[in-house]
Amino acid sequence: MRILHTADLHLGQILYQNYSRTDEHEHFFRQLEEWCRQYQPDALVVSGDVFDIQQPGAAVKEFFTRTFVKLRDVCTDMHLVVTAGNHDSATRLEAEAALWKCINAHIIGTAPSPTVVAAADGWQEHYIVRMPAGYIAAFPYMTGNRREVIQSVLDYIGRENSNNKPVVMTGHLALNSADVTGHNFEIGKIATQSIEDMGSGFDYLALGHIHRPQTLGYSIEDENQTTSSYPSGTARYAGSALHVSCDEKYPHTVSLVDLPAHGADLTVTRLRIDELRHFYELPENGKSAESAEEALQSIRTFADKGGRGYFRLRIPYHVTLPADFDQQVYQVLEAYKEEIRYNPKILWTGTPPATQTETAIFEVAELQEMNDPMLFIEKTAEQYPEFSLDELRTAFEEVKEEIRRMDEEEVLKGHSKKNNTNEEVTEQP
Repeated sequence: MRILHTADLHLGQILYQNYSRTDEHEHFFRQLEEWCRQYQPDALVVSGDVFDIQQPGAAVKEFFTRTFVKLRDVCTDMHLVVTAGNHDSATRLEAEAALWKCINAHIIGTAPSPTVVAAADGWQEHYIVRMPAGYIAAFPYMTGNRREVIQSVLDYIGRENSNNKPVVMTGHLALNSADVTGHNFEIGKIATQSIEDMGSGFDYLALGHIHRPQTLGYSIEDENQTTSSYPSGTARYAGSALHVSCDEKYPHTVSLVDLPAHGADLTVTRLRIDELRHFYELPENGKSAESAEEALQSIRTFADKGGRGYFRLRIPYHVTLPADFDQQVYQVLEAYKEEIRYNPKILWTGTPPATQTETAIFEVAELQEMNDPMLFIEKTAEQYPEFSLDELRTAFEEVKEEIRRMDEEEVLKGHSKKNNTNEEVTEQP
């Protein structure tokens, strides 16, 4: 059995509230298409976070459909297995699952209930993809420990798998042994699980959610395309398709996995993704800009040398920036038509003044990782002691009332327009 394993596509992502990444995703999928054509896998597995937000626009959904149909066209015997991540709407992703099955595409969005294990067998079928070469136990993002549910599906496959075909399982979660370099959360401050919680009976656990490619229990691999052998029961994060933030300085890959039989050693080949745009820190000499003008000049120097991609600036705490500094940066960048893209979250260096505390700014990606609303509230309360929940509730009530009033006005306008139309029709000879 051979699979291509990827995850965390984040289709539709708008980075730093300004920059669409559609052309970057197109560049990634051209590579993925070539790998599908070259390696002819039995399945392409996408382990969650297909979209960047739960309600992507029509253009993003069209891109998803067009792209995945094309991948299937270049490898007609390949199964597509796509599971929901924490960024996805489980029900929206699965809404057209029945139609996708017509081209051997399996979309699993909704997670099994923890209580389903008490039900009669048969529910497991929803999470099993059967192929001539083997099985895939396809689990989407699930909150809490679902070991009994997972094991029930694996045991169900085990009772059927008399020919010892390979078994792949998907998961979208943070395991407590994972290297989360590049993320804005810390292990210990998010819900994590042990590898033991994932049950037994799989040969390869195709993970998503953590963006750094890694095989759990092994050192981080080198940057070049290499092939390594691992025992049955190996768990691996494929890593995100694109660098999602400036902190993801490591290479990103797609995993090509060859599994000869259930219980046998497997091999993983790391296919290096060529990123259309890279992330940089300026000035390029590794020092910090000692003034606003020096920071702006570092951008010009980067551009004059043909630099392209995303960048953020290193500036010492003691430098005072003008109020319109961001606007000055955007003016410098106007000539480059978004080929040079600015991350306004400055990398402050040195020691902050004793009377000054750094105000944490939440990036979109960080906010999206906060599945628990209380985490956001607690972090906000820590940064802003004057924060008042009562004032927040009052403000929300005012907004809700204004929305209700506007809806009523729209209804009245609709009635008025209809009445006027009827009157006009009546007056016609």
